[in-house]
Amino acid sequence: MYQIKEASTNHENKQQITVACPVSFTLEKLGGRWKPIILWNLRDRQKRYSELKKAIVPITEKMLIQHLKQLEADGLVIRKVVEVMPPHVTYELAEAGKELLPALDTLAKWGLKHQTMAGNETVD
Repeated sequence: MYQIKEASTNHENKQQITVACPVSFTLEKLGGRWKPIILWNLRDRQKRYSELKKAIVPITEKMLIQHLKQLEADGLVIRKVVEVMPPHVTYELAEAGKELLPALDTLAKWGLKHQTMAGNETVD
């Protein structure tokens, strides 16, 4: 990730908007290309890192790790280390992440409808 100059006007404006507008706050937590896809893939059950990587083929390891850390820091995903041989890590939605499922479902339905209307192929 890149460093953000904390004294910049842009950074200050972003912070003010995020505090003042609940939609902006939510989009700040969900924003980007990969976070919604990660949350969508965790909607049914917990998954191991390798399962997420296989489910989201175009994502790089760096981006998956980075976004999982951000989602965990934001309280949307829970990371669990499973102490078996060999040890592994699982990810699942936290309560706050589960609360987003109706919104993600609505976004998915809207996307399917409008992809079809635009003549674009849909992806499950």
